[in-house]
Amino acid sequence: MKKIQLHISDVTTVSTLDRGFNYGDGFFTTAKVIDGTIELWPLHRERLRQCQQRLFFPELDLDDLTTKLMHYVAECKLAVVKVVITRGVGGRGYSAPEDTQPQAFVTVTPFPIHYETWQQSGVALSIAQTRLGLQPLLAGLKTLNRLEQVLIKEEIRHNSAQDALVLNVSGNVIETSIANIIAVRNGRFYTPDLTQSGILGVFLQHLSCINTIEIIKMTLEDIYSMDAVFCCNSLMGLVPIKSISNQCYDLTLANKWRTELNPSAY
Repeated sequence: MKKIQLHISDVTTVSTLDRGFNYGDGFFTTAKVIDGTIELWPLHRERLRQCQQRLFFPELDLDDLTTKLMHYVAECKLAVVKVVITRGVGGRGYSAPEDTQPQAFVTVTPFPIHYETWQQSGVALSIAQTRLGLQPLLAGLKTLNRLEQVLIKEEIRHNSAQDALVLNVSGNVIETSIANIIAVRNGRFYTPDLTQSGILGVFLQHLSCINTIEIIKMTLEDIYSMDAVFCCNSLMGLVPIKSISNQCYDLTLANKWRTELNPSAY
């Protein structure tokens, strides 16, 4: 079967009949651009491929998409590129059309300047009251269904924390509102199990390729007992967590382990 070439659309002209607009029927990835290059693009591309496969999209021509994207960001010095792919227009109700025509929407925005401060000073987390649901069919994927994160961000807006630690309805630690979690205890690295909830981030995958990071079902008691804790995503990199609620962590120790986890960056 011939791969489908994606037309990159202007995000100001999304059809009101688009399935991404109506049902969240799609997926996305967000990446850092430096000097015209998309960092960790092979991992972002693989994320798109896995979403395509698990959500039963037709096979997309990701080689063609890559070529178009590289042209799109060629003049960017430091920016954020976001690629949204929807199933396109059509179908009756929730049922997808037989002849699916997926659409790609690309935006390039300025890079968030506060991430540099977070890198240097660490971040303070509250504990979100909003809990993530359990859905193994979607767990790990970065789909367009992000209402849980919208509710969590609304919580953060009303407190003094910079982000929030997020648990699922089973009481397991999953992530923050925008990042994955990596923790250190006795020289061993751990990250929460994401088979029921959460998003498997590109930067976590990158670090897992160069480190042994054990996947565990992590409780609040577990994370409080860690020697150091980090949050990470492909934009901010690896950021030390200085506190979770009233539990504080040693940033000097965290910086030591950060160099161990990602030596090429420090």
